[in-house]
Amino acid sequence: MIAWDTSCPDWETRLREGRSLMPDLPLFAGEADMGVALFDEIRLPDVSGNPRLGDASGQWFRDLVRAVFGSWDPVNRVRMIRDFFALVPKGSSKTTYSAALMLVAMLMNYRPRATALFIGETQAVADRAYEQAVGMIEESPDLRRRFKPRDYDKTIEDLVTKSEIMIASFDLKILTGAMALIFVLLDELHLLGKRAHTSRVLRQIRGGLDKTEEGVLVITTTQSDEAPAGAFKSELKFVRNVRDGVYRGKIIRPTLPLLYELPREIATLTREERRANVEPRWMNPDHWPMVMPNINRPITVASMLAEFSSEREKGAEAVQIWASQHLNIEIGTGTADDGWSAADLWDQQVVEKLDLESLLARSEVVTMGADGGGRDDLLGFSVIGREKLTRHWLSWSYGWADPIVLERRKDIAGHLEDFEKEGSFRILDIGAAHADLASYAARVVDSGLLPAENAVGVDPNRAGVLFEFLFGAGVTDEQLRRLLQGPALAPAVYGIDIKLAQGTFWHADQALMSWCVGNAKVEQRGNADMITKQVAGRAKIDPLIALLQAGILMSWNPVSSRKNLDAFLAKPVMVV
Repeated sequence: MIAWDTSCPDWETRLREGRSLMPDLPLFAGEADMGVALFDEIRLPDVSGNPRLGDASGQWFRDLVRAVFGSWDPVNRVRMIRDFFALVPKGSSKTTYSAALMLVAMLMNYRPRATALFIGETQAVADRAYEQAVGMIEESPDLRRRFKPRDYDKTIEDLVTKSEIMIASFDLKILTGAMALIFVLLDELHLLGKRAHTSRVLRQIRGGLDKTEEGVLVITTTQSDEAPAGAFKSELKFVRNVRDGVYRGKIIRPTLPLLYELPREIATLTREERRANVEPRWMNPDHWPMVMPNINRPITVASMLAEFSSEREKGAEAVQIWASQHLNIEIGTGTADDGWSAADLWDQQVVEKLDLESLLARSEVVTMGADGGGRDDLLGFSVIGREKLTRHWLSWSYGWADPIVLERRKDIAGHLEDFEKEGSFRILDIGAAHADLASYAARVVDSGLLPAENAVGVDPNRAGVLFEFLFGAGVTDEQLRRLLQGPALAPAVYGIDIKLAQGTFWHADQALMSWCVGNAKVEQRGNADMITKQVAGRAKIDPLIALLQAGILMSWNPVSSRKNLDAFLAKPVMVV
């Protein structure tokens, strides 16, 4: 059987014209019509007059219902689409609609003693979905005869097939006892993506669904209110590629994306526009209905504009968070009022495939910085090289964390696992991490490009072990420069910002550093703007501190020890 093409490469045109994002698919009409007919008859329990979903729901979700059930081939007993991914803004009623979708899945199910799961990020989300489903059942005599809710464990039993809908918050144990898994609805993946084990649970869910030929996974989510991380980041990248046709002709898991995000030229600014402080085009409310498929049910552009104006008074960070939730604008590096202004230019100054070896090969002199704390902190390392001929600065960084960080700082665990996958980070016990840092430092020492003095910047606080490993790597006491955080690093805060704006600072394309730069908060003390870990709070910036330390030393216009040696050897020798 030929796989269906679920791409939608003209999605931007469709949004501008107000057309559905659902690609043209050869759905099985009988199954699709039955699913939508059942969905339409369900009544909203918490709206005046208890309207039918056929009258009250947005067409976007009815299209999704049609595709979910219309992708099942009842003759050959094959599911043509296994995964559905809907990215919609807040106010799209996806939790309520999803509760109804679960009931329809049970009504369409023929398998006895099967299990369907609704998974919410928190108990509050799960409770909301359960209450909505129970309310829908209570509004229909037919559904009351068919289903029996059990409040004590948030389960709804199908009295005909003996199957169950289990509604629960996210937990590693959610699949225990789910033998015949036929349907899973996962709500707000952007929140679950921050957890360390979400990818593993998704693999378990898909494995459980694959044991039944009709098994289907539906993911509904808004955009993340911070830079996408973990499972959410990887899933979003995959479904965008599916939508854009990147995998066309390739064998992949059958997936249908339904992504309500603004066209690229509206959602983003060019490098030149950023530097000119041009106002983002997405701030124009004329564009908002494009990504609000539930507009006027009950959210209106007028109510959104009032809320947007209120958030704008709070500053740029509040506006970005609002836009991520209401317009699905993806947050990259931070844009808070107290953020480092260099963050706006950071992602524009990348050198693809720049690693430590290529940096050393292109540089006439290099400096290093290293920074770390205790076992629950990160260890950061950065190298800056001054490029031959151009004298542009090139930077490359690396980071480490003890495994205990994943337990104590679960809010950043997803990010750290992403960085490890990209190759800019390692999760090692603290001793092995210091030894690994020393191996990179030794490679720089062996290059001969370090200055004879003031070559390696380190904050001496809690750095005794770090000193030992650096000395073991061949760094001399003359090369080590003790730089306290605060005023000592202020010139690098200004300098790197200016060099980014001038186009004379370039860095390896590392998500680790984009994250650290976005976490940076600026504190003004006297006439100096400072970036410190204390101001950053729980957000981690250790590799950035290491970069600033290397930047201070590079700003002193150093000369490599190799160049000194070459100059010495070039001098005429007086023979006595």
